[in-house]
This record gives sequence, C-alpha cells and structure tokens, in this order.
Amino acid sequence: MGKADTHLHTEYSGFTKLGVMKFPESVTQPWEQVEKGRQNGMDVICITDHDETAGAFIAQDYAKKYDDIEVVIGEEVTTADGEVIGLFLNERIPDGLPVEETVDIIRSQGGLTIAPHPFSFHVFALREKILTLDLDGFETINGGHPDKYSNRFAKMVMDRYPKRWAEMSGSDAHSVYTSGYNWTEFEGTTADDLRKSILNRTTKAAGEPAPVLGQVQWSLDVAIGGQKLMYKALRGKLEPVKDDHLIEKILSVNDLKKFTGIVAAAAYIPPWMCGLGTVLSTAWLAKGARKLDKEIPQRLAEIDRIIAEYDAGKN
Repeated sequence: MGKADTHLHTEYSGFTKLGVMKFPESVTQPWEQVEKGRQNGMDVICITDHDETAGAFIAQDYAKKYDDIEVVIGEEVTTADGEVIGLFLNERIPDGLPVEETVDIIRSQGGLTIAPHPFSFHVFALREKILTLDLDGFETINGGHPDKYSNRFAKMVMDRYPKRWAEMSGSDAHSVYTSGYNWTEFEGTTADDLRKSILNRTTKAAGEPAPVLGQVQWSLDVAIGGQKLMYKALRGKLEPVKDDHLIEKILSVNDLKKFTGIVAAAAYIPPWMCGLGTVLSTAWLAKGARKLDKEIPQRLAEIDRIIAEYDAGKN
C-alpha cells in the first residue's frame, strides 16, 4: 500500500485572522514539505494551500529530481459554505463562491473533490453540506483536530455509508512539525494510483492527529518566522515573491504595524505564554467535544434523513 499526505500547507497559504490578530498560516517553504514528506515515507504529497496553487507547482517542480515521491497540485478553497479541497488541479480555483459552483470548477479541470475536517466545530467546515454535494471523499482523520469529536464523528458517518465516499486522512500540516502522524493509504505508489484509489473508494485513513506539542511547535514556528520576515521588511531587505500572499501582506502594511507584529510575536514566544495558550485551547476543545457528544444520536438520525431524501430525489 502507498502512503499519501493529502492535505499540506506552505508559506503560500498567507495569513489567518483570529479576532483582531493576524498571523501567518505557515512559514514553511514548498521544498521543505517535499523533503519532510520523503522523511515521513510518503509516496505522494498533496500541497493544498489556502486559496492558492503557486506553492504546489513549486513543490511539484522541486520533487522532479526524486524518484521516490510525487506532488499533486491541490488547493483548500474557501467557499461561501465552508472549505473544500480540490486535487489534481491545473490552476487556482477562485475563492468565495458557493460550494456547488466551486465543485463544478474543480470538476471542469478534471480534479477530485475532498471535504477537509467535515464535522469540525472550530474551523470553517462544510458539515452536513457534504451529504448532498458531488464529493469524492472526506477526511475521517484530520491531523490538526486533536479534539475527541470531529474525526470520530466523521468516521461514524463514513462507516454508516461504506463506499459512498473515499476515506481520507490528511495531516493539515502548516509546518514540518505536524506531518507524518497520519496519512491516506492507497493501492499502488504513484499519484495516478492515488487518484484511481480515491475514485474506486479503496483508500484507508491511517494514523492519528498530531500531538498538542506539535501544534505548539507550529505556533512558535509561525511566530518566529513571521517575526523574521517583518524585521527583514523593516530593513528594506524583503523582496516581493509572486503569489506569496504572506510576503505580499507584510510588504503592504506600514512600519508601525510591522514593529507591532514583531513585539506581539516576542510576547508569545516565552514558554509560560505558549503553555497558557495550550491549556486554554485544549480545555475549550474538550468542552466543545463533550457538548457535541450528547447530540450524536440526533445528528446521525438527521444525516440518515437527508441522505434518504437526497437519494430519493435522484431516482
């Protein structure tokens, strides 16, 4: 069986916003994800930056010098209804469209459609929308979801309707510290084999989410990496890079905001601050999971109703 990490990010994913704060999604270069994929024993990796494919093309070109790994062009597209991943793309998919229109555009490129973290309660997910969309598969293991609900409930839905979708497992790694813990197994070893396995619904989700320590390392990685880029920009040494939305954003803000960003990153780096953030976020996730656990029977019944109604309408 081949191993594929079907959900990876690089610096080309740009910025995310948490309240009034903005911080890099990733400071990892495309070539770093290729090298880490090789270290992790992956036969195939899929670069799926947020609303961008430029990093994936760079990674694919870099990987051509190796014969033990292939790179699939992907994109995690932000639609009006939640995030959807397109795999085996030829060009960037526009963001902000209704998910049905986004799926049609992915299909027009001959791409495959995957729902990332479909039942997440803390990121922008499609949730029950996946039941009536033209999807090839969805993640039953998302490496960035250590909570005890999101992946478990996704697996319940997958097991309830076997072979309806391909079972996927992607690290959702925004740094090299959070990949390698989970992956998608498929028949064969090539990117084309992965495609066939997804279409034939023979993939298998393997592994487990990255440990909390890995997530802490990622947060430190983006804090320190972003700090370095802003300092470089203040000195006038940061050159623009085509389609790199992180560098584009840093260059677009004034020097005061750059300096403020450097100070904010420095305030986060001390161990006690990272530790406090980890404790608070872990507690919040545990509380959310406990609450949703109580709703599982009713939610599964509603899913059965939606699918029965959808299937009846197709016949």
